Amino acid sequence: MDFTHLHTHSHYSLLDGLSKLDEMVKLGKEFGMKSIGLTDHGNMYGAIEFYKTCKKHEIKPILGVEAYIANRTRLDKQPGIDNERYHLTLLAKNHIGYKNLIKLVTASQLEGYYYKPRMDKNILRENHEGIIALSGCLGGELCRSLRRKDYNHAEEVIKEYQDIFGSENYFLEIMHHPGIEGFEDVKRGIVTLGQKMGIPLVGTQDSHYLLREDARPHDTLLAIQTNSDLQNEDRFSMLDDDYSFINGDTAKEYFKDAPGAVENTMKIAEMCDIEIPLGGWTFPDLKIESGITYDDELSRLAYEGVARRGLSLTAEVEDRIKYELKIIKDKGYGPYFLVVADLLAFAAKNGIYTNIRGSVAGSLVTYLIGITKVNPLEYKLPFERFLNPERPSAPDIDMDFADNRRDEMIGYVRQKYGENHVAQIGTFGTMMARGAVRDVARALGHPYALGDQISKLIPMGSQGFPMTIKHAFELIPELPELYKNDPKVKEIIDLAKKLEGCVRHISVHAAGVVISPNPLNEIVPTQLDPKGGKIITQYDMYAVDDVGLLKFDFLGIRNLSILSDAVRIVKRTQNLDVDIEAIDLADKKTFAMLSRGETMGLFQLNGSGMTKHLMDLKATSIHDINAMVALYRPGPMEMIPDYIARKQNPALVKYMDPRLEPILNFSYGVITYQDDVMLIAIHLAGYSWLEADKLRKAMGKKIPAEMEAQKSKLLVGFVKGGLTEKQSQELWHLIEPFAAYGFNKAHAASYGRVAYQTSFMKANYPAEYMTAVLTAESGDVDE
Repeated sequence: MDFTHLHTHSHYSLLDGLSKLDEMVKLGKEFGMKSIGLTDHGNMYGAIEFYKTCKKHEIKPILGVEAYIANRTRLDKQPGIDNERYHLTLLAKNHIGYKNLIKLVTASQLEGYYYKPRMDKNILRENHEGIIALSGCLGGELCRSLRRKDYNHAEEVIKEYQDIFGSENYFLEIMHHPGIEGFEDVKRGIVTLGQKMGIPLVGTQDSHYLLREDARPHDTLLAIQTNSDLQNEDRFSMLDDDYSFINGDTAKEYFKDAPGAVENTMKIAEMCDIEIPLGGWTFPDLKIESGITYDDELSRLAYEGVARRGLSLTAEVEDRIKYELKIIKDKGYGPYFLVVADLLAFAAKNGIYTNIRGSVAGSLVTYLIGITKVNPLEYKLPFERFLNPERPSAPDIDMDFADNRRDEMIGYVRQKYGENHVAQIGTFGTMMARGAVRDVARALGHPYALGDQISKLIPMGSQGFPMTIKHAFELIPELPELYKNDPKVKEIIDLAKKLEGCVRHISVHAAGVVISPNPLNEIVPTQLDPKGGKIITQYDMYAVDDVGLLKFDFLGIRNLSILSDAVRIVKRTQNLDVDIEAIDLADKKTFAMLSRGETMGLFQLNGSGMTKHLMDLKATSIHDINAMVALYRPGPMEMIPDYIARKQNPALVKYMDPRLEPILNFSYGVITYQDDVMLIAIHLAGYSWLEADKLRKAMGKKIPAEMEAQKSKLLVGFVKGGLTEKQSQELWHLIEPFAAYGFNKAHAASYGRVAYQTSFMKANYPAEYMTAVLTAESGDVDE
């Protein structure tokens, strides 16, 4: 194939492009293309996803952007003058060019945003290296001059851009959209200027969708973007021409009268060669005052923490410390632990209530250095669920903060590491099944009630498993019936399927923050949050991870604010200092209150279903609380009656195999946590930790074929490990309910602790605690 797309919009050109990246690259592969360029409007949202997808399909990725160039400078923002801007197509030749694109896009967003993210010629001069410029579409400065028949200015524009990028890196961009008024004159003008000035032409398509039949779905998308409907003849539309992802034969036909235009797409493709290093890690630049290594500092803090935590340096404790420190050192994660420890030390010093989620509570080192709050030896939490020698991915330490003080934590990070080294992570909202139906119905001009009727038939998705229109048709018989019998419904559904999954907007990830050792604009493009002015990454959490920036989770939790307020109110009303981290975990008043069902305002333990179970359970230990936090969710919930029965009658506690007892003795022999499943696979089926982790992930994905393969492997392992066929099947039926919904034990212990803390405060200081709860619910600040 001797044609390469160099001007292409994906669905990351928000509500303007319809093409999903995987489908685009696959179609390019079908066409025999060896390379494809991506040039979304003013952003690089899809750059890493596109890069990886192209590499997967053995196609050269060409990364670029369709830039907006300010009429004057990017800093000028005067109404009536500076809302005019020009388009310019920029492509990265190499890694230097890719990094310069990041800088340009970031500057256009943070400095030049005025209706659109704008660059200017000054900043192009400063960051031109490694970049190829194409003169742009009909909205480009060159084409605007030609439409005005201002040929002198057109030549000046060309010379200026040649001066900025170098004549070898500047091409005259020519398109084929004869449906647009004035197109033919502009095309002739570009060809003439190319011949006169000896500048090569390059043919581009300005693709916004993949197939010609996608023109109407794309038109519907534009109507949604502009809050218009398809009956409005004055609305913005692109139906006047073809903006599909054409093949090489079509390109040759379109540009047959533009010498070299098709061939030069290949010349440019050969000039572009980007290799982005993915998968490594860069940590924040944390300074150790003593000058010792990160690993030595981590070791020092861990051993100092033994006495601080009230422990003795027994052989068990020392062996566990050495084991964990070795794995952390071998993996190179020492600085990550130190950064998190520093953050939580700041929170503790400033009275900001915190908690840690996830499997990290299985680490003794993190407990000793003040990151986590439960002793993993006491709670029998495995370190390997968090980090083990076989695990390829980075550790994940998720931090919860009192939600009314979360911004203080992010402010501390900015102050410590530098404003231009810290950003919150961007995330993309997509057009989900229900929303796409409603949007399409409105864009088609139908009454609200019709879109609402169809939308309400589509079930809600579960966490991590969004509902699709296709799956809804399989679940709800009324949907295919309506589709078959009502042409209006059929049209809405068909268009909604095309739009479903397209990115609708960018927003702020609920928790994710990146802290970079280098200025962020050397690694990832950033912008302002459209709703709040916070600096966010244009890459989502997955792409941020790919380029080596670790995600730090700063999640605001209202219940931690409630606890903090309740303690403060107790001090004010009773002059008592309550150390919430040192309360009695066997407080009889607390367990008696839970047994009475007085759960309003508690963390994780409220609601009618949970309350009934707590009344039946008659909890007597923190382990009961942890188990209820873990079990009260779809799937594991089936185990609650058995757990309660065994607690009330210890004679019912039994183990199919003696190897299960040390795994399940805290939960009366009932499989309760993800860790239980993994440890069973390890100790009874001979799995490694890596294999056990793959089992956990497969169960989480709920993909039938993958689940069946894991089931077969596990059953074979059980039999090899000494179980009978019947026992193996029985054990699988106990494990299966955990698919997708099981908690890991460390997470349950961490959340169970906060649940108990809220229960303790309500049981012992009911007036103060409920005042804090009601204050939080009302949004008022109690003084």
